[in-house]
Amino acid sequence: MKISFIGAGNVAWHLSQAFESANYSINEVYSRNPANARALTQQLYNAQTHRGLDFSSSVSQIFFLCVTDDAMEEVIRNLSLPVGAILVHTSGSKTLRDLQELVEVYLDESIKIGVFYPLQTFTKMFHVDFKEIPICLESNDLDVESLLITLAQDISDITYAVNSDERKVLHLAAVFACNFTNHLWGIAQELMKTNDLEFKLLEPLIKETLRKALDAKDIFEVQTGPARRNDKEVVQRQMAYLKDMPAYQKIYDSITKNIIETNAL
Repeated sequence: MKISFIGAGNVAWHLSQAFESANYSINEVYSRNPANARALTQQLYNAQTHRGLDFSSSVSQIFFLCVTDDAMEEVIRNLSLPVGAILVHTSGSKTLRDLQELVEVYLDESIKIGVFYPLQTFTKMFHVDFKEIPICLESNDLDVESLLITLAQDISDITYAVNSDERKVLHLAAVFACNFTNHLWGIAQELMKTNDLEFKLLEPLIKETLRKALDAKDIFEVQTGPARRNDKEVVQRQMAYLKDMPAYQKIYDSITKNIIETNAL
């Protein structure tokens, strides 16, 4: 089976290579920034950089749409696909119906659709093991669903059928578990750096916090710290320390209040 990628960002970077490692042929890569497409094709065996969004003559059977949610409509508006092609998006928050409506407006009615959402954080320079990544699938066509299951199982040991409403919740939870947490680590790193302290001092704490969270039946029950104890004196001192960093002070205050409220229930 031949596969083409529309988009050459973090998801496409890892997903295309995972498919190739599973002996699928990556045929073409398109990006609105040709340099990004070229960089990805250089990581692949025989993929070609595709200029423009006219894929009508492509020999690929399935097209992975790996673009931002905001860019999806513009891309599909200018997209041409072969008759009978399968168009699959990898978004956590766009519904199957969203994709269906765009296809109905801008593409041929013969195009089939699906969702192939790898639940993981991706950065180009960091290796991931796809075998450990949950892949959430959805389609309104049984043949497409069967194909997506095969594709997913060839690269991952964890495959789920997840509808659009469930996937929205998954994506929101992932934002809290990953994106927000990473941002808080970044704040911690900056506080350490500005005071000539090594971030490595926090590594054992981060690892133990993660271990406890993964092992706990109720993560709220293993919460520690001044907010958990409702230690007003410590909280006030730390708020005062952040007075010249109002954005961080606001985050500190909001999370502290939420921890206190959660543990008062």
